[in-house]
Amino acid sequence: MDLARADTKPAWCPGCGNYGILKAINAAMAEAGADRKRLVLVSGIGQAAKLPHYLAEPANVFNGLHGRAVPAATGIKLANHELNVVVTSGDGDMYGEGGNHLLHAMRRNIGIRCFVHNNQVYGLTKGQASPTSDSGFMTLLQSHGVMAQPFNPMALAIINNVTFVARSFSGDFEHLKSMMIEAMKADGFALLDILQPCVTFNKVNTFAWYRQRVKPIGPQHDPYDRRKALDLAFMWGDEIPIGVYYRSKRPSFESQLALLKHGPLAAVAR
Repeated sequence: MDLARADTKPAWCPGCGNYGILKAINAAMAEAGADRKRLVLVSGIGQAAKLPHYLAEPANVFNGLHGRAVPAATGIKLANHELNVVVTSGDGDMYGEGGNHLLHAMRRNIGIRCFVHNNQVYGLTKGQASPTSDSGFMTLLQSHGVMAQPFNPMALAIINNVTFVARSFSGDFEHLKSMMIEAMKADGFALLDILQPCVTFNKVNTFAWYRQRVKPIGPQHDPYDRRKALDLAFMWGDEIPIGVYYRSKRPSFESQLALLKHGPLAAVAR
């Protein structure tokens, strides 16, 4: 399978972790047998948000404003709940500018899948700290180091009892592909946080740094145990768990709407 469309060239730095995510999403869509006519990729603004335009096989794409991918995805899902809606954007776009929208999508458990490229830095705007930058991380703007504690997306999703919460690493193709496929099966909100090095602006959280720390979650973990899932969510440092943190049997938002039982709103409107 080709990495990207023949008529496009990704505008990413050589060695960027986004290439691994693009390769994995191409393979995951193919292996899952995703119907391209019913697949919609939604993104905001940023380097990660360019990914939908580089898919090896075409799909429906919507680019929103910075931080506004989730409300666009919510509207698309409610207009036609039979669509497979995947949000793919970066940690700044999703956890920073879009943090309020993300929170309420989790609270509703709307049936969208959020694949977040988490490189712990703003790449498009030249290296400012992002919400997930570690305390003490130094940039040209944060010259004395980041003083705020990093945002914990995994804990937020677990606390809000969403359907599926997982983390993977762009340097582990097979693992990342499997997590994407699992996320696409979720009947409700799915968060897949993808640890992804930025080779230009983040010289701390490199491929080598992650490879020394990421550890697959063992079979002994019960993903339906919320407390144990939260324990994993707060593990960051010498060991970073990757895999499925949490699953919930909570019904999706759209499955509880009586009007949608008659069919998609888009079809009813016609």
